[in-house]
Amino acid sequence: MKITKISGNTHFIPGPTNVGVFVFKDKYTLLIDSGDSNQDARLYERILSEADLNVKYVFNTHEHHDHWGGNNYLQEHYPGSVFYASETSALFIENFQMYPLAIYGGLPPATLVRSMGGSRSGRIDQRLRPGTIRVNDEKFDIIPLSGHSLGQIGIATREKVCFLGDALFSPEILDKYGFPFISDVAAQYRTFNAILDLPYDLFVLGHAERIYSNGQIQDLVDLNRFRLDHCMELLLDLLQQPKSREELLEEVIILEELRPDFHEYCLLNSTLGGMLSYLMNTSGLELQLENGRVYYYQK
Repeated sequence: MKITKISGNTHFIPGPTNVGVFVFKDKYTLLIDSGDSNQDARLYERILSEADLNVKYVFNTHEHHDHWGGNNYLQEHYPGSVFYASETSALFIENFQMYPLAIYGGLPPATLVRSMGGSRSGRIDQRLRPGTIRVNDEKFDIIPLSGHSLGQIGIATREKVCFLGDALFSPEILDKYGFPFISDVAAQYRTFNAILDLPYDLFVLGHAERIYSNGQIQDLVDLNRFRLDHCMELLLDLLQQPKSREELLEEVIILEELRPDFHEYCLLNSTLGGMLSYLMNTSGLELQLENGRVYYYQK
């Protein structure tokens, strides 16, 4: 694993979570995401040190732990460093219990908390809004990309390289997980449309083995949209007969040949809840409480 140049001063460190690196004239860097853990952050530190670079700024694309889990290590070892995220993402990052609470729907078991990053919160120094910001005399574009997470934002450098976080998934990720984790379906569809209008040349995903050109990103948007459409159509087909949320989730797991662990099961259940809400708003889906159970059905 090493720092890889994309264009000009814009680089990235490939890995399970791709980490962007913008190099300033003074050899300080802006990291785009910080990985999943202290171990990841130590690795990035070593890679940057070997290139005679230092961490000064960190931008978190969203509130999922695999994108900000290295914050605490970097804050401890680089005092004076500055951390950026959206207002919504900052709320989750600075209050570790909120994310597993939101996913589980109540006080979560310890095993779920551990799988979602444990019981340490991060620190965010500046809350970002869409638009242009200046960091160390360089301009960066901040792009709203909610859907996968509520607070997700992307960042683009002056070389027209855009880091998308998890706004899109690679074909490999879609094949592996089948039912992609999405918090807000309507926002995700809006994000698909917004990405098609972005005026950048190259795009970096949070989890992908390649960088996409502007022309290639259109095909990837289509693939992601097709997968989400498939999920919607599958749910509507299954709900021709009334089903509870648990029954529906069981059928989805079986039909899509998914093999979730408990963490993934909770993510699937959360995604299903968001999808049901979307279908109630857009496709006339209704619910009814009967014999102590909520059933969803088409009119």
